[in-house]
Amino acid sequence: MKKKKIIVAVTGASGSIYAKVLFDNLLKLTDQIERIGVVMSDNAKEVWQFELGNKEFTNYPFDFYQKMDFNAPFASGSAKFDTMIIIPCSMGTLGRIAHGISNDLISRAADVILKERRKLIAVVRDTPFSLIHINNMKTVTEAGGIICPANPSYYSLPKTLEDVAGTVVSRVVDLAGLEQDSYRWNEL
Repeated sequence: MKKKKIIVAVTGASGSIYAKVLFDNLLKLTDQIERIGVVMSDNAKEVWQFELGNKEFTNYPFDFYQKMDFNAPFASGSAKFDTMIIIPCSMGTLGRIAHGISNDLISRAADVILKERRKLIAVVRDTPFSLIHINNMKTVTEAGGIICPANPSYYSLPKTLEDVAGTVVSRVVDLAGLEQDSYRWNEL
C-alpha cells in the first residue's frame, strides 16, 4: 500500500474533540502515512482551548503551518498530498471552498485538492443547515468533495465523549482510505 500524504485543517466550528480524536487516531496509523500537514485557523485554536481546556494541539508531531502560509507544500498540487480532512468544517469555510475563494491556506489547499481530483472530506458540524449551507454542500459534492456531517452513531454503545466523537472519526478514517480496527455494524 502506498503511504498517504494527508492535510488536516481545523476550523473554528465547535467540535474540537473531533480534531483531537482524529489526531490521536492518525498517530496509531503512521505505518500507512508518509506525512501529515496541519493548518488551524486562529478561531480553531481558541475553540480548542475553550472546549478542551488545553493547548495540546501543539504537542502532536505533525507539520503545522500558519493559516496564511502559502509556501506550505500542499498549497500546490505538485506536492501530491492525497487527502484533505477539514474537521470540524465551519460553514464559512465550506462556503469559501464552494465558491473558489482561496483567501487562506485552508481554502487554498481545498481548492488544490479538488482541482487535482484528490480526496476532500469536510466534516461539517453546524446545525441546523440553511438552504445556503445545503447548496454549498451540493456544490462541493459535485466538485468531488465528500461531506461527512459530524453525526455520531450509537450502535457501538460509546461510553465517553471521546468514544462518541470516535464514531465520526472512524468513518472519516475509512473515507480517507486508511486501514483501522474499529467497530463495524453486526460484525464480531
